[in-house]
Amino acid sequence: METAATARGIASAVSPPDGLTSLQRILLESVFTAMTGHSVPLNDFEPLAAADLAEVLRLRNLAFRTRIVQIMLLAALVLRPLPESVVDKVGSCARELSVDESLIGVARRFASGSLGLAAVDFERNGYTAEWRSDSASELHTSKELATAWDLAVDDSHLAGRWSELGQLPEGTLGRAVFTLYQTRGFVFPGLPGSAPPLLAQHDWVHVLADYGTTVESELEVFAFIARANDDMRAFSLLAMVISLFETGYLRTGAGLFEASPGHLSSHDGVAVRIADAMRRGALCRDTVVGVDSIDYLHLDWFAIAELSVTEARRRFGVVDKSPGAVAAGSVGPWDREGMSEFQRRAGRQLAEHQGRPYEPNGSGSF
Repeated sequence: METAATARGIASAVSPPDGLTSLQRILLESVFTAMTGHSVPLNDFEPLAAADLAEVLRLRNLAFRTRIVQIMLLAALVLRPLPESVVDKVGSCARELSVDESLIGVARRFASGSLGLAAVDFERNGYTAEWRSDSASELHTSKELATAWDLAVDDSHLAGRWSELGQLPEGTLGRAVFTLYQTRGFVFPGLPGSAPPLLAQHDWVHVLADYGTTVESELEVFAFIARANDDMRAFSLLAMVISLFETGYLRTGAGLFEASPGHLSSHDGVAVRIADAMRRGALCRDTVVGVDSIDYLHLDWFAIAELSVTEARRRFGVVDKSPGAVAAGSVGPWDREGMSEFQRRAGRQLAEHQGRPYEPNGSGSF
Protein backbone atom coordinates (compact mmCIF):
# COMPACT_ATOMS: atom_id res chain seq x y z
CA MET A 1 0.00 0.00 0.00
CA GLU A 2 1.34 3.44 -0.98
CA THR A 3 0.34 5.05 2.32
CA ALA A 4 2.18 2.51 4.46
CA ALA A 5 5.27 2.61 2.26
CA THR A 6 5.33 6.40 2.26
CA ALA A 7 5.05 6.47 6.03
CA ARG A 8 7.97 4.04 6.27
CA GLY A 9 10.03 6.16 3.91
CA ILE A 10 9.39 9.33 5.89
CA ALA A 11 10.04 7.62 9.22
CA SER A 12 13.28 6.17 7.86
CA ALA A 13 14.46 9.59 6.75
CA VAL A 14 13.77 11.41 10.01
CA SER A 15 14.81 8.73 12.50
CA PRO A 16 17.80 9.72 14.64
CA PRO A 17 20.43 7.02 15.32
CA ASP A 18 18.42 5.70 18.29
CA GLY A 19 15.16 5.56 16.32
CA LEU A 20 12.07 7.74 16.16
CA THR A 21 11.37 9.77 19.27
CA SER A 22 7.96 9.40 20.87
CA LEU A 23 6.98 12.86 19.63
CA GLN A 24 8.04 12.09 16.06
CA ARG A 25 6.10 8.84 16.04
CA ILE A 26 2.92 10.38 17.42
CA LEU A 27 3.19 13.34 15.05
CA LEU A 28 3.70 11.21 11.94
CA GLU A 29 0.98 8.73 12.89
CA SER A 30 -1.42 11.61 13.54
CA VAL A 31 -0.61 13.33 10.24
CA PHE A 32 -1.11 10.14 8.22
CA THR A 33 -4.38 9.33 9.96
CA ALA A 34 -5.69 12.87 9.45
CA MET A 35 -4.54 13.32 5.86
CA THR A 36 -5.20 9.84 4.44
CA GLY A 37 -7.80 8.27 6.72
CA HIS A 38 -5.48 5.30 7.21
CA SER A 39 -3.79 4.41 10.47
CA VAL A 40 -0.09 3.62 10.02
CA PRO A 41 1.58 2.44 13.25
CA LEU A 42 5.27 3.36 13.37
CA ASN A 43 6.35 1.88 16.67
CA ASP A 44 8.08 -0.87 14.66
CA PHE A 45 8.63 -0.48 10.92
CA GLU A 46 10.88 -1.82 8.19
CA PRO A 47 13.15 0.98 6.87
CA LEU A 48 12.65 2.16 3.30
CA ALA A 49 15.51 3.75 1.37
CA ALA A 50 15.18 7.09 -0.42
CA ALA A 51 15.41 5.49 -3.87
CA ASP A 52 12.70 3.00 -2.97
CA LEU A 53 10.44 5.80 -1.70
CA ALA A 54 10.96 7.62 -4.99
CA GLU A 55 9.88 4.47 -6.84
CA VAL A 56 6.72 4.26 -4.72
CA LEU A 57 5.87 7.87 -5.58
CA ARG A 58 7.01 7.88 -9.19
CA LEU A 59 3.50 8.60 -10.53
CA ARG A 60 2.83 11.42 -8.09
CA ASN A 61 3.16 15.04 -9.20
CA LEU A 62 5.69 17.55 -7.90
CA ALA A 63 3.25 19.20 -5.49
CA PHE A 64 2.50 15.87 -3.81
CA ARG A 65 6.18 14.93 -3.60
CA THR A 66 6.98 18.34 -2.12
CA ARG A 67 4.36 17.83 0.57
CA ILE A 68 6.02 14.52 1.45
CA VAL A 69 9.38 16.25 1.90
CA GLN A 70 7.70 18.92 4.02
CA ILE A 71 6.24 16.26 6.31
CA MET A 72 9.77 14.94 6.67
CA LEU A 73 10.96 18.40 7.62
CA LEU A 74 8.11 18.80 10.10
CA ALA A 75 9.13 15.59 11.86
CA ALA A 76 12.81 16.53 11.72
CA LEU A 77 12.34 20.04 13.08
CA VAL A 78 10.87 18.77 16.36
CA LEU A 79 14.28 17.26 17.20
CA ARG A 80 16.64 19.13 19.48
CA PRO A 81 19.43 18.48 18.94
CA LEU A 82 18.81 17.90 15.25
CA PRO A 83 21.42 15.40 14.00
CA GLU A 84 23.14 16.28 10.74
CA SER A 85 22.58 12.67 9.69
CA VAL A 86 18.80 13.29 9.72
CA VAL A 87 19.15 16.40 7.58
CA ASP A 88 21.36 14.43 5.18
CA LYS A 89 18.72 11.70 4.86
CA VAL A 90 15.95 14.23 4.26
CA GLY A 91 18.13 15.93 1.65
CA SER A 92 18.76 12.60 -0.03
CA CYS A 93 15.04 11.90 -0.20
CA ALA A 94 14.39 15.35 -1.67
CA ARG A 95 16.96 14.71 -4.41
CA GLU A 96 15.51 11.29 -5.21
CA LEU A 97 12.04 12.86 -5.39
CA SER A 98 13.33 15.78 -7.51
CA VAL A 99 12.08 18.24 -4.89
CA ASP A 100 13.84 21.56 -4.29
CA GLU A 101 12.79 22.51 -0.75
CA SER A 102 14.78 25.50 0.48
CA LEU A 103 13.95 24.89 4.14
CA ILE A 104 16.27 21.90 4.13
CA GLY A 105 19.00 24.53 4.24
CA VAL A 106 17.37 26.02 7.33
CA ALA A 107 17.33 22.60 8.97
CA ARG A 108 21.01 22.22 8.16
CA ARG A 109 21.70 25.54 9.89
CA PHE A 110 19.81 24.30 12.95
CA ALA A 111 21.83 21.08 12.97
CA SER A 112 25.12 22.97 12.82
CA GLY A 113 24.08 25.43 15.52
CA SER A 114 23.99 28.44 13.17
CA LEU A 115 20.69 29.68 14.55
CA GLY A 116 21.14 33.31 13.55
CA LEU A 117 21.81 32.37 9.93
CA ALA A 118 18.82 30.03 10.02
CA ALA A 119 16.58 32.94 11.00
CA VAL A 120 17.88 34.92 8.03
CA ASP A 121 17.25 31.95 5.74
CA PHE A 122 13.64 31.78 6.90
CA GLU A 123 13.10 35.31 5.61
CA ARG A 124 15.00 34.72 2.37
CA ASN A 125 13.40 31.42 1.41
CA GLY A 126 10.06 31.22 3.18
CA TYR A 127 6.57 32.65 2.89
CA THR A 128 7.68 36.31 2.89
CA ALA A 129 10.58 35.86 0.43
CA GLU A 130 8.89 37.86 -2.34
CA TRP A 131 7.39 40.57 -0.15
CA ARG A 132 7.01 43.95 -1.86
CA SER A 133 6.10 47.10 0.00
CA ASP A 134 3.26 47.79 -2.42
CA SER A 135 1.77 44.29 -2.45
CA ALA A 136 -0.35 44.30 0.69
CA SER A 137 -3.35 46.53 0.04
CA GLU A 138 -5.54 44.05 1.92
CA LEU A 139 -3.80 45.06 5.16
CA HIS A 140 -5.29 48.57 4.81
CA THR A 141 -2.27 50.36 6.26
CA SER A 142 -1.94 54.07 5.50
CA LYS A 143 1.73 53.65 4.60
CA GLU A 144 3.56 50.92 2.72
CA LEU A 145 5.43 48.44 4.90
CA ALA A 146 9.08 47.98 4.01
CA THR A 147 9.18 44.40 5.30
CA ALA A 148 6.48 41.80 5.82
CA TRP A 149 6.54 41.89 9.61
CA ASP A 150 6.87 45.66 10.00
CA LEU A 151 4.82 47.29 12.74
CA ALA A 152 2.30 50.05 12.12
CA VAL A 153 1.91 51.75 15.48
CA ASP A 154 0.98 55.25 14.33
CA ASP A 155 -1.84 54.61 11.89
CA SER A 156 -5.11 56.02 13.22
CA HIS A 157 -6.96 55.10 10.03
CA LEU A 158 -6.00 51.44 10.39
CA ALA A 159 -6.82 51.38 14.09
CA GLY A 160 -10.18 52.98 13.31
CA ARG A 161 -11.10 50.22 10.87
CA TRP A 162 -10.40 47.57 13.48
CA SER A 163 -12.28 49.51 16.16
CA GLU A 164 -15.32 49.89 13.89
CA LEU A 165 -15.71 46.11 13.81
CA GLY A 166 -17.36 46.53 17.20
CA GLN A 167 -20.30 48.25 15.50
CA LEU A 168 -21.18 45.20 13.44
CA PRO A 169 -24.08 42.98 14.54
CA GLU A 170 -23.57 40.13 16.96
CA GLY A 171 -22.70 36.90 15.19
CA THR A 172 -20.79 38.50 12.33
CA LEU A 173 -17.19 37.57 11.65
CA GLY A 174 -15.94 41.11 12.21
CA ARG A 175 -17.79 41.53 15.50
CA ALA A 176 -16.38 38.19 16.71
CA VAL A 177 -12.83 39.34 15.92
CA PHE A 178 -13.49 42.60 17.78
CA THR A 179 -14.68 40.54 20.75
CA LEU A 180 -11.58 38.35 20.50
CA TYR A 181 -9.45 41.48 20.96
CA GLN A 182 -11.57 42.88 23.76
CA THR A 183 -11.62 39.70 25.83
CA ARG A 184 -7.84 39.35 25.66
CA GLY A 185 -6.78 42.96 25.88
CA PHE A 186 -5.20 42.82 22.42
CA VAL A 187 -4.25 46.16 20.87
CA PHE A 188 -5.73 47.03 17.48
CA PRO A 189 -3.22 47.26 14.61
CA GLY A 190 -2.26 50.88 14.04
CA LEU A 191 -1.72 51.61 17.75
CA PRO A 192 1.38 51.34 19.96
CA GLY A 193 1.80 47.84 21.32
CA SER A 194 -0.03 46.15 18.45
CA ALA A 195 1.06 43.20 16.34
CA PRO A 196 2.38 43.67 12.79
CA PRO A 197 -0.57 44.09 10.42
CA LEU A 198 0.38 40.97 8.46
CA LEU A 199 0.49 38.87 11.61
CA ALA A 200 -2.83 40.34 12.78
CA GLN A 201 -4.44 38.72 9.73
CA HIS A 202 -4.17 35.36 11.47
CA ASP A 203 -6.44 36.56 14.28
CA TRP A 204 -9.39 36.28 11.92
CA VAL A 205 -8.51 32.61 11.45
CA HIS A 206 -8.81 31.99 15.19
CA VAL A 207 -12.51 32.84 14.81
CA LEU A 208 -13.05 31.33 11.36
CA ALA A 209 -11.53 27.96 12.25
CA ASP A 210 -12.63 27.97 15.91
CA TYR A 211 -9.28 27.96 17.65
CA GLY A 212 -8.33 29.53 20.97
CA THR A 213 -5.37 31.82 21.49
CA THR A 214 -3.07 29.77 23.72
CA VAL A 215 0.30 28.75 22.29
CA GLU A 216 -1.03 25.27 21.50
CA SER A 217 -3.89 26.87 19.57
CA GLU A 218 -1.42 29.07 17.69
CA LEU A 219 0.25 25.88 16.47
CA GLU A 220 -3.14 24.73 15.18
CA VAL A 221 -3.88 28.04 13.48
CA PHE A 222 -0.60 28.12 11.58
CA ALA A 223 -0.90 24.46 10.60
CA PHE A 224 -4.34 25.32 9.18
CA ILE A 225 -3.05 28.44 7.37
CA ALA A 226 0.03 26.74 5.96
CA ARG A 227 -1.83 23.74 4.56
CA ALA A 228 -4.68 25.79 3.06
CA ASN A 229 -2.19 27.56 0.79
CA ASP A 230 -0.95 25.68 -2.28
CA ASP A 231 2.12 27.91 -2.40
CA MET A 232 4.69 25.51 -0.97
CA ARG A 233 6.53 28.37 0.74
CA ALA A 234 3.61 28.69 3.15
CA PHE A 235 4.99 25.62 4.92
CA SER A 236 7.62 27.94 6.40
CA LEU A 237 4.88 29.45 8.59
CA LEU A 238 4.31 26.10 10.30
CA ALA A 239 8.06 25.46 10.45
CA MET A 240 8.46 28.86 12.11
CA VAL A 241 6.00 28.24 14.93
CA ILE A 242 7.41 24.74 15.53
CA SER A 243 10.86 26.32 15.82
CA LEU A 244 9.50 28.92 18.23
CA PHE A 245 7.12 26.89 20.35
CA GLU A 246 8.69 23.44 20.43
CA THR A 247 12.46 23.52 19.96
CA GLY A 248 13.24 27.20 20.46
CA TYR A 249 15.60 27.18 17.47
CA LEU A 250 14.18 30.60 16.62
CA ARG A 251 14.21 33.23 19.36
CA THR A 252 11.68 35.49 17.65
CA GLY A 253 9.38 35.34 14.66
CA ALA A 254 6.72 37.21 12.70
CA GLY A 255 7.70 40.51 14.31
CA LEU A 256 6.05 39.65 17.63
CA PHE A 257 6.30 36.01 18.70
CA GLU A 258 9.00 35.03 21.17
CA ALA A 259 10.34 31.53 21.78
CA SER A 260 8.46 29.42 24.30
CA PRO A 261 9.69 25.84 23.79
CA GLY A 262 8.03 22.57 24.69
CA HIS A 263 4.39 23.14 23.76
CA LEU A 264 4.09 20.47 21.05
CA SER A 265 5.64 17.84 23.31
CA SER A 266 3.70 18.97 26.39
CA HIS A 267 1.21 16.15 25.78
CA ASP A 268 0.38 13.76 22.94
CA GLY A 269 -2.84 15.53 22.07
CA VAL A 270 -1.13 18.58 20.58
CA ALA A 271 0.25 16.51 17.70
CA VAL A 272 -3.25 15.15 17.03
CA ARG A 273 -4.59 18.71 16.99
CA ILE A 274 -1.92 19.96 14.58
CA ALA A 275 -2.56 17.06 12.22
CA ASP A 276 -6.29 17.75 12.23
CA ALA A 277 -5.65 21.44 11.57
CA MET A 278 -3.61 20.45 8.52
CA ARG A 279 -6.47 18.27 7.32
CA ARG A 280 -8.97 21.08 7.73
CA GLY A 281 -6.69 23.52 5.93
CA ALA A 282 -6.20 21.11 3.04
CA LEU A 283 -9.97 20.82 2.58
CA CYS A 284 -10.55 24.57 2.37
CA ARG A 285 -11.91 26.03 -0.84
CA ASP A 286 -13.06 29.55 -1.67
CA THR A 287 -16.47 28.79 -3.12
CA VAL A 288 -16.95 32.37 -4.32
CA VAL A 289 -13.68 32.71 -6.23
CA GLY A 290 -13.63 29.03 -7.11
CA VAL A 291 -10.10 28.15 -6.00
CA ASP A 292 -8.75 25.44 -3.72
CA SER A 293 -5.75 27.46 -2.52
CA ILE A 294 -6.37 30.17 0.08
CA ASP A 295 -3.75 32.54 1.43
CA TYR A 296 -5.42 33.53 4.67
CA LEU A 297 -2.73 36.09 5.52
CA HIS A 298 -3.42 37.97 2.29
CA LEU A 299 -7.20 38.02 2.43
CA ASP A 300 -9.10 41.30 2.61
CA TRP A 301 -10.94 40.32 5.77
CA PHE A 302 -12.70 43.67 6.08
CA ALA A 303 -14.47 42.96 2.79
CA ILE A 304 -16.19 39.95 4.36
CA ALA A 305 -16.43 41.18 7.96
CA GLU A 306 -20.24 41.51 7.70
CA LEU A 307 -20.70 37.82 6.93
CA SER A 308 -21.88 35.70 9.80
CA VAL A 309 -19.27 33.31 11.14
CA THR A 310 -21.33 30.45 9.75
CA GLU A 311 -21.49 32.06 6.29
CA ALA A 312 -17.74 32.70 6.30
CA ARG A 313 -17.02 29.09 7.19
CA ARG A 314 -19.35 27.94 4.43
CA ARG A 315 -17.65 30.22 1.89
CA PHE A 316 -14.20 28.79 2.65
CA GLY A 317 -15.30 25.21 3.14
CA VAL A 318 -14.15 25.04 6.75
CA VAL A 319 -15.09 21.60 8.00
CA ASP A 320 -15.63 20.64 11.62
CA LYS A 321 -12.79 19.50 13.82
CA SER A 322 -12.41 15.76 14.12
CA PRO A 323 -13.72 14.10 17.29
CA GLY A 324 -10.14 13.03 17.97
CA ALA A 325 -8.87 16.61 17.91
CA VAL A 326 -11.64 17.76 20.22
CA ALA A 327 -10.94 14.88 22.60
CA ALA A 328 -7.26 15.84 22.46
CA GLY A 329 -8.09 19.32 23.78
CA SER A 330 -8.74 21.48 20.73
CA VAL A 331 -10.85 24.39 21.92
CA GLY A 332 -12.41 27.50 20.43
CA PRO A 333 -11.79 31.15 21.31
CA TRP A 334 -14.86 31.28 23.56
CA ASP A 335 -13.98 28.25 25.68
CA ARG A 336 -12.44 28.92 29.06
CA GLU A 337 -9.36 26.93 28.04
CA GLY A 338 -9.14 28.96 24.83
CA MET A 339 -7.09 31.76 26.33
CA SER A 340 -4.13 32.03 28.66
CA GLU A 341 -4.33 33.46 32.15
CA PHE A 342 -2.17 36.35 30.98
CA GLN A 343 -4.66 37.14 28.22
CA ARG A 344 -7.51 36.89 30.69
CA ARG A 345 -5.84 39.43 33.01
CA ALA A 346 -5.16 41.78 30.10
CA GLY A 347 -8.78 41.55 28.98
CA ARG A 348 -10.01 42.26 32.48
CA GLN A 349 -7.74 45.29 32.79
CA LEU A 350 -8.97 46.64 29.45
CA ALA A 351 -12.59 46.21 30.53
CA GLU A 352 -11.91 48.07 33.78
CA HIS A 353 -10.17 50.87 31.86
CA GLN A 354 -13.16 51.16 29.50
CA GLY A 355 -15.67 51.02 32.35
CA ARG A 356 -17.53 47.91 31.20
CA PRO A 357 -18.07 44.45 32.67
CA TYR A 358 -15.58 41.79 31.67
CA GLU A 359 -17.08 38.96 29.63
CA PRO A 360 -14.21 36.50 28.95
CA ASN A 361 -16.35 34.24 26.78
CA GLY A 362 -17.67 37.00 24.55
CA SER A 363 -21.39 37.21 24.04
CA GLY A 364 -21.82 33.44 23.76
CA SER A 365 -23.46 33.83 20.35
CA PHE A 366 -20.56 32.62 18.25
